[in-house]
Amino acid sequence: MSFPLLTATAALPALGAVATAAVPAARRTAAKWLALVVSLATLALAITVLVRFDPGGARYQLTESHAWIKDFGVRYELGVDGIAVALIALTAVLIPFIILAGWHDADPLETGSRRWRPTQGFFALILAVEAMVVISFEATDVFLFYIFFEAMLIPMYFLIGGFGDRAHEHGEETAATQRSYAAVKFLLYNLVGGLIMLAAVIGLYVVAGNFSLTEIAEARASGSLHMATSTERWLFLGFFFAFAVKAPLWPLHTWLPNAMQEATAPVAVLITAVVDKVGTFAMLRFCLQLFPEASKWATPVILVLALISIVYGALLAVGQRDIKRLVAYASISHFGFIIMGVFAMTSQGQSGATLYMVNHGISTAALMLVAGFLISRRGSRLIADYGGVQKVAPVLAGTFLIGGLATLSLPGLAPFVSEFLVLVGTFARYPVIGIIATLGIVLAALYTLVLYQRTMTGPVKPEVSAMPDLRARELVVVAPLIVLLIFLGVYPKPVTDIVNPAVKQTMSDVHKKDPKPAVEAAK
Repeated sequence: MSFPLLTATAALPALGAVATAAVPAARRTAAKWLALVVSLATLALAITVLVRFDPGGARYQLTESHAWIKDFGVRYELGVDGIAVALIALTAVLIPFIILAGWHDADPLETGSRRWRPTQGFFALILAVEAMVVISFEATDVFLFYIFFEAMLIPMYFLIGGFGDRAHEHGEETAATQRSYAAVKFLLYNLVGGLIMLAAVIGLYVVAGNFSLTEIAEARASGSLHMATSTERWLFLGFFFAFAVKAPLWPLHTWLPNAMQEATAPVAVLITAVVDKVGTFAMLRFCLQLFPEASKWATPVILVLALISIVYGALLAVGQRDIKRLVAYASISHFGFIIMGVFAMTSQGQSGATLYMVNHGISTAALMLVAGFLISRRGSRLIADYGGVQKVAPVLAGTFLIGGLATLSLPGLAPFVSEFLVLVGTFARYPVIGIIATLGIVLAALYTLVLYQRTMTGPVKPEVSAMPDLRARELVVVAPLIVLLIFLGVYPKPVTDIVNPAVKQTMSDVHKKDPKPAVEAAK
C-alpha cells in the first residue's frame, strides 16, 4: 500500500492544531513555534505533492479511496488535478507567513483584558482552517467535500469574533460588538449557502445513487446517467449559490468587508486568499463537471453578476476611508474577474481564472500583511490618519507600493498575466462583457494609487513621525511574497503548465471549444 500523501497533507495541520491547543497556557511562545513548524512541515508535504504530480498523466492523481458510510454510498475519496495542486501549494505557502505575521496578534493585553482567547487557540484555529481547506481541494466525494466546506466555518467564526483587530477608534466594548456582528454575519451567510447546497447534494444522490465525483461525471459522459433538464438546473443552482457566497459574488458579498475589517490582518488574508478560493475552485470542479448543460444555461446571468462585482467592488474601493475595507472591496472586484474567467468557457479564461486564484492570493497577502504592520504601528485603520510614511519607514512604504501595484495588475507582476488571460478569454466569446470589465483595471489604478498617495506621501504627520520601519520578522514575511509576485509576473509557465491540462479537461466536460479568431494568423 502506497503512502497516503494527500491524507497526510491534510492530517498534519489537523494534528498540529490539536497539539498546539494542548500546549499549557504559560508556554505561549512554544505554541507559536509548534504551529510554525507544523505549517512548514505541511509545506514540505505540499511540495512533495507538487513534485509527484504529472501534468500529462491521469486527470486525478495520488488517489485514495476507502469505504466510509456504506449504507449511503459515502466514500473517503481523494484525488488532485492540476488546479487543486496549484491551490494546495498556495495554501501551504501562505500559512507560515500568516502565522509569522500574527505572531503577537493574540498576546494578552497588558491590562489583563479577558476578551482575548488563549494564544494557543489562535494558532490552533489557523492550522485547523488549513487542514479543512486542503482536504476540500483534495476531496472527490461530494459528501466528503461538503462536510469540510461547511466545517471550516467554525474555526473561522472564532478567529473573526474572538481574535479581532485591536486597532479600533470606538473603544473596546464597541469593537467587541462589531467583531461579534461580523463573525455572525459571516457564519449566517455561509450557513445559508451551505444548507441550500446540502439539499442539492441530497438531490444529486437521489439521481445518481452515489456521491463519487468521478463516477457521476463518467456516467454522465457515457450517457448511462441522464438528468432531466429542470433537475440539473435546480441542482446546479444549489451548488452554485453556496460557492457564490463563499467566493464572494455580488450580491452575496456583503459579509466580506465586515469580516476583513474586524479580523486581524493575518486572518483577513486567511479569509480572502485561502478560504474564499474554495468557492471559485468548486465552481470549476463541481458545477462545470457535474452539471455541464446547466452551467452553459446559467452562463449569461453569471457573467453579468461577475461584471457587476468587478465594477461595483472597484467603485466602492475608491470611496473607502478604512484601509482594510478598501482591500476587501478590491478583492470582491478581483473575484469577479476570476468567476468571469471560469464561465467565459474558453481555455484562456479558465487558465487565467486559475492563475488569478494563485496570484490574487499572493498579492492580497502581500498588501494586507504590510497594511497590518502599518496599522499595528499607528493603531488606526483610517486612511486619513496617515501621511508621509515613506519618509520615516521607506522599506515599509516600498513593500506596500509593490503590493498595491500587484493589486492593480501592473505588467511585470503576477496578477497582470492572469487578468490579461481572463480578459482575452472573455473577449473571444463575449466581447461586450470583456470591454466593460476593463473598467475594473482603470478603477484599480485609481483606488490603489490614491491609497498610496494619502498614506505614504506628503508631509509627515506627527503621529507617524516616530514610526519604525519593518523589523526582521516582518521582512521574512513580506520579502518572499514580493519575490513570488515578480517571478510569476515574469515567468508564469510553472503554474500554467500544471493547470492547463486540467482546464482542457474541464472544457471537454462542458463540450466547449475555443472560438476561432476573426483573423487567422499568417502562416
